[in-house]
Amino acid sequence: MKSSFHPSNPAHDDAEVTQFQTVAKDAEKQEVADETNKDNASAFKRLGLLDRFLALWIILSMALGIILGNFVPETGPALERGKFVGVSIPIAIGLLVMMYPILCAVKFETLHRAFATKELWKQVLFSIIVNWILAPFLMVLIWTGLAGGDNQYCAILVAINSLLQMVLYAPLAVLFINIISHSNSEITVSYSTVATSVAVFLGIPLGAAVLTRFTLRRLISAAWYDEKFLKYAGPWSLVGLLYTIIVLFASQGSRVVHQIVSVVRVAAPLVVYFFVIFALTLWVTHRLGFGYGLSATQSFTAASNNFELAIAVAVATYGAESDQALAS
Repeated sequence: MKSSFHPSNPAHDDAEVTQFQTVAKDAEKQEVADETNKDNASAFKRLGLLDRFLALWIILSMALGIILGNFVPETGPALERGKFVGVSIPIAIGLLVMMYPILCAVKFETLHRAFATKELWKQVLFSIIVNWILAPFLMVLIWTGLAGGDNQYCAILVAINSLLQMVLYAPLAVLFINIISHSNSEITVSYSTVATSVAVFLGIPLGAAVLTRFTLRRLISAAWYDEKFLKYAGPWSLVGLLYTIIVLFASQGSRVVHQIVSVVRVAAPLVVYFFVIFALTLWVTHRLGFGYGLSATQSFTAASNNFELAIAVAVATYGAESDQALAS
């Protein structure tokens, strides 16, 4: 009687183990990919109607402003009647409303703990080099969250860059416009004018945000502030943005239409700059091994611009009807 037992083939067993490991790894990769796609999809779905179609609302706001500026001639003069630190009151309101909700989301109370970590200082140093050394010579939170970046690091970088703007924006503006550019214009940038614009349009929202956060979290509760107040205040940042765009294009509507070539000449290098600085930062952070979340955060921070301060400084220094204001 023959035995039914067959000795196993070691080579065959190894092949089966290897095949099983390959299948397991493929399944694990697919699971990670599915989870990533799910997170990205859920991040997009978590955005409200205003956030989700922000690009569309911006285009419509620009179109509405241009229509008002061209077909309602009284719009421009009416928007320039009142002034606040050299900026028309309608524009000033929009800039302040736009900045305040964003800064309210910054976790100021945890900054001291965050600064105790070596990793944060590494990210802060990289951000300062890119934004304040490379970028000058060469609506952040929303896009970072949508791209799956690290929102906590992003909020910290926003807070740090906000403080640096209050210190460095004015001297850098004077350096680039008055000294490096060798401008032949009789109008030069005043340090006091730029510093005042920065102090008002960044200092007021920043101070109000800090006061609001600590006061409401203490008087009511942290949960109410995070879940209720921020949910209500958040959309006002985009409302302020769209309102500011409408007002700016309404006051410059006729010039945008009649000087479209100048507008394109200004827009073209800016578009190239944003693509280059974003791609370069993403590549460098990837090479440094920052990981996707931190790389996305640093890239969006580097590609962002201080257009609200640029608008305030341009209008206060050169006037709302100037080419500088149009370029801003």
